[in-house]
Amino acid sequence: MSHYHINVFYSAEDAAWVADIPDLQFCSALGASPEQAVAEVEKARELWLEVARQDGRPIPTPSYRPVVAHG
Repeated sequence: MSHYHINVFYSAEDAAWVADIPDLQFCSALGASPEQAVAEVEKARELWLEVARQDGRPIPTPSYRPVVAHG
């Protein structure tokens, strides 16, 4: 099984950690810690994929790769 990249960052506006999956439009979750946010977005990912399959929508191939700046 291919893996989707997960971004994790702190949002002061939400006062929570945010985890999102760039390859899956609107697939994100909040948590009190980075680990909790990742656990929640992993649940959201499974639901996102389940609904896409049920609706006959295409499942994106994992393609997102973060840009890493070397300074």
